[in-house]
Order: sequence, then structure tokens, then C-alpha cells
Amino acid sequence: TDSKIAAWERAGIRVLIPGDPEWPPQVDVLGAARPLVLWLRGNADLRFACLRSVSVVGARAASGYGNHVATEMAGALAERGWVVISGGAYGIDSSTHRGALCGGGVTVAVLASGLSYGYPKGHHELFAAIAGQGVMISEWPPDRAPTRPGFLVRNRVIAALSCGTVVVEAALRSGALSTARHARDLCRPLMAVPGPVTSELSAGCHEIIR
Repeated sequence: TDSKIAAWERAGIRVLIPGDPEWPPQVDVLGAARPLVLWLRGNADLRFACLRSVSVVGARAASGYGNHVATEMAGALAERGWVVISGGAYGIDSSTHRGALCGGGVTVAVLASGLSYGYPKGHHELFAAIAGQGVMISEWPPDRAPTRPGFLVRNRVIAALSCGTVVVEAALRSGALSTARHARDLCRPLMAVPGPVTSELSAGCHEIIR
């Protein structure tokens, strides 16, 4: 409805379609699977941000080691002028976004829910900070709740937006490995951080490295 769209616009949410000046052309490599539209909230220009960007993903139930590595890596990338892309989730994703923000850089969060819904709800303040210094994006209408398949669906966008993907910490059945597979299928650089040999949370990373 028109009133809903007007409310979304007042909340700073804008919509992109292919061919718009801010549309990131690298998602076009997804072919038939590319998003039909992207909803955006934030001060950064998405197209420009993604020209020099890295996706950093990993486990939700991350260890202290994983969170430390993600924060440090994202901060170092941000200080060198790289935009850091992740999925806005708990664990490695949130450490990645926070590291980039602390490094004074631009960060992009690709959500599995609509931007007004803002899942997970506990990241309300983090999402506000990302919008202030970067950009939030979703292919779902702003009030849409996330669905289980939606998390896997958005991973192809995380992989396609960036120049390459780093998996910081991931168990063998981690959703982050689906992002890794998309990066590999798109022939983008794929990297993984090794963990302790005893850590099941790094077994997926060791599989990628192997």
C-alpha cells in the first residue's frame, strides 16, 4: 500500500532495481537467481562500496578465538580501505561488522529478513550503526520476517557482492559453507581461517583449506 511505502521512505529505506545507478552489477553474474529488487537503508553507495570489498562469514555460535579473529581481520581490512560484507547474524557476522566500524570503515549487512523487521532483533543498535557508516540490504520487503530457506538464499548475495569470501569459523554443517560454495561456483577467491585441530567449530574451514 502507498501509506506503507511512504512510511518506509520516511524510515530511510530506498529500493533498487537492476539498471539503477546504485545497482551493484556484480550480482548480475547470478543470472536467473539474481535479486529482482534490493531494499537499502544506509548512507553508503552500494555500487561504489562493493567495488573493493570482502565477505567475511562464519558460525553463529562462535568461539572467543573466532570472534577475535573476525574483529581483528575486519578492522585491518577497513583501515586499508576495504569494505567488509557479512550477514548481520550473531557470532562471526556481528564481530565482523563491529571490527569494520571500529576500523572506521564501511560495512554492508545482507539480511535474511526485511529491513524494518531487522532480524535478529537484538542487533537493533548494531544495525543502526551499520546504516550510519555503511548500508543494510535485503531482497525482502521491509516488514518480512525471515524464513529458514531465506538464510541460505541470501548467502548467494553475500558471495556475489564481494571480490572474495573469507570463512573465519565454521562447523561441517554451518550455513557459512553455503556462502563458500557460492563464492567457489562464481569463481571468486575463497579463503578460510584455520582453527585448533581439536575444534569442531573449525572443521568446515579445514575442509575448505583441504
